[in-house]
Amino acid sequence: MIERYFLAHPRTVDEGYVAHMGHSLFFARHLLTAGCAALVHAFVPALFERTGSTRIVMLHDRMVTNRRRIAANEAPAGLTWVI
Repeated sequence: MIERYFLAHPRTVDEGYVAHMGHSLFFARHLLTAGCAALVHAFVPALFERTGSTRIVMLHDRMVTNRRRIAANEAPAGLTWVI
């Protein structure tokens, strides 16, 4: 059960438990900030005009960059040796 709940998913993204927790907390903090800014913006449109969307774009770029980095380090399927 510990394996399934705490270790299996971090391994799929080539991270340990603590590293994955750090990345998840980073994303949570920025998503919470974006959500709060959007909530304030809903009531006072002149405030936080771009904060929410800027955070979302930044998080998307970071996530896509990490996926590309991990994919670049993996050998293509079926090409594990060279003659």
